[in-house]
Amino acid sequence: MALSLYVDTARWRAHQKSVIDQFPGLVPVCKGNGYGFGHERLADETIRFGADTLAVGTTYEAARIKDWFSGDLLVLTPFRRGEEPVPLPDRVIRSVSSVDGVHALVGARVVIECMSSMKRHGVKEEELGQLHAAIEDVRLEGFALHLPLDRTDGSDAVEEVIGWMDRLRAARLPLHTMFVSHLRAEELARLQQQFPQTLFRARIGTRLWLGDHEATEYRGAVLDVTPVVKGDRFGYRQQKAASDGWLVVVAGGTSHGVGLEAPKALHGVMPRAKGVARAGLATVNRNLSPFVWAGKQRWFAEPPHMQVSILFVPSDAQEPRVGDELVAHLRHTTTQYDRLVDR
Repeated sequence: MALSLYVDTARWRAHQKSVIDQFPGLVPVCKGNGYGFGHERLADETIRFGADTLAVGTTYEAARIKDWFSGDLLVLTPFRRGEEPVPLPDRVIRSVSSVDGVHALVGARVVIECMSSMKRHGVKEEELGQLHAAIEDVRLEGFALHLPLDRTDGSDAVEEVIGWMDRLRAARLPLHTMFVSHLRAEELARLQQQFPQTLFRARIGTRLWLGDHEATEYRGAVLDVTPVVKGDRFGYRQQKAASDGWLVVVAGGTSHGVGLEAPKALHGVMPRAKGVARAGLATVNRNLSPFVWAGKQRWFAEPPHMQVSILFVPSDAQEPRVGDELVAHLRHTTTQYDRLVDR
């Protein structure tokens, strides 16, 4: 009995192809938990559709994935002096976000990140003049811009990239390749048309692997079902059942990422109101689980355990049976499945 990730493989791959067709020269991203699929699976998919480069999050991920993918590996986390050395092959390309970092990577293949409106990391305009001497000692693969997802100020992503292209050109730095993130296909096409001598390569992860929500589904298997009546005590903390129903033990607990939720940026009155309501219910130990039974998300009977969750299903619903599977609305990037099933 397991927490399973079911993949409609034909549909999933059809979506991959649609993204690849829109973004020529795409660099797929495989970082973290492999967007829920795992590093090995995404490396296999990247080989299947023929990409020459795979982007990973860290040097540690590159050290693992190098045995599954034989092409170039682009490490997205910028190099820092003093970081722990990790043995990596020459086909690994390091991102660098400072002039000092370029100086420290003599002989290495590097992509230089420019400071975008994200304001996360990158070389600044006033530092471009210092790059001339620095890049003589490295193998420059190109520059990169990591752009924000939302532009609440009404600014234009293409104009931001053009601004950096103009700055780099004014500084007489080579513009043969620009790696970009979070551009739409039409925006990328505009840039490629305006700068035909530069190869624009989109680094894409979420849109590529998770863009078709109907292609994947998590399900947790029911391990046990125990009837309870109002007032019965149960669980680690011996709480009382609020009404008649069943305690349903389902595969999927904290070790799988169940109960783990990343903070969300809320926009608008209704999402904020729902957030306040959820927080209020949590103060009285009422937490909605990600598991669905009989068309409704069911409440946790108590906080999830390490490998299972205990849900409360009221008596007015159909009784679950051992071996049933409950659909689970889980975030791919924070979930670790027990098994992956291709359909």
